[in-house]
Amino acid sequence: MDYLKERELIVAYGKQLITEKLTTGTGGNLSAYLPEAHAMLISPSGIPYFETRPEDIVLMDLQGNILEGNRKPSSEYDLHSIFYRNRPEVRSVVHTHSEYATTFACLQQPIEPLHYIIGSVGEKVRCCEYKTFGTRELAEEAFHFIHEDKGILLGNHGVLTIGSDLASAFSVAKDIEFLAKLDYRARCIGTPKLLNQAQMKEVLAKFDTYGQQ
Repeated sequence: MDYLKERELIVAYGKQLITEKLTTGTGGNLSAYLPEAHAMLISPSGIPYFETRPEDIVLMDLQGNILEGNRKPSSEYDLHSIFYRNRPEVRSVVHTHSEYATTFACLQQPIEPLHYIIGSVGEKVRCCEYKTFGTRELAEEAFHFIHEDKGILLGNHGVLTIGSDLASAFSVAKDIEFLAKLDYRARCIGTPKLLNQAQMKEVLAKFDTYGQQ
């Protein structure tokens, strides 16, 4: 079995989807790009995360063909492979059904810049239109809508994030859920006061140099 380390990471972060309350049941999916193989590893369909083993992770090419594995891959493999085919800097995709963010997705309502942490995503967390899950139409809608952002809401569905590795894509998914909670709770009290364009420009510039470079 090839790529044991990468498989183990997907298994570990799959468990974190549950423990961090970013999904329930078998909802959501994760993948990692393998540039040297022009292929990806993706979580299997319908297996609870705490029952998923490294050998259950499916190795696929970027056209949707299974290269290794006895499991059926996530139905959203197109949602992952479209980024790997067209944006080589993307090395991981995470899809969640986190509760607060999905609430905004069901309203098809973006999350506006009410807190500076939104800079980890973009100027705001935008929401694309609804497309049927597991379809190429959903993959194309998400890909064209995300632009330079690192995450979006999928209309009436959930959250999609991308990153240079699994840790960074997962972190953005957590940030989006945090922002959705803040937005929801602030609206319960009043009207959130949003950061203006100048403030967001400064925030985005600081995020470009945040952390270990």
